[in-house]
Amino acid sequence: MSTVLTVLLIIVSVLLITVIILQPGKSAGLSGAISGGAEQLFGKQKARGLELILHRITIVLSVVFFAILIALAYFVQ
Repeated sequence: MSTVLTVLLIIVSVLLITVIILQPGKSAGLSGAISGGAEQLFGKQKARGLELILHRITIVLSVVFFAILIALAYFVQ
């Protein structure tokens, strides 16, 4: 059982890293923070399209990741 969970954990980890890397950056660097980047940060702009899908996939994969970690810790003992 622990072997299956370990393999699933590795797969979910790689998928989670990939989805996080695919997400676009939220800031334009230091110059964006000084000259109006704060409006994007604190504004009411909603994620749309691919960005929204990547955000939701990240949440699901992170929940699955922690669930597998807890299950793995339970079955190893």
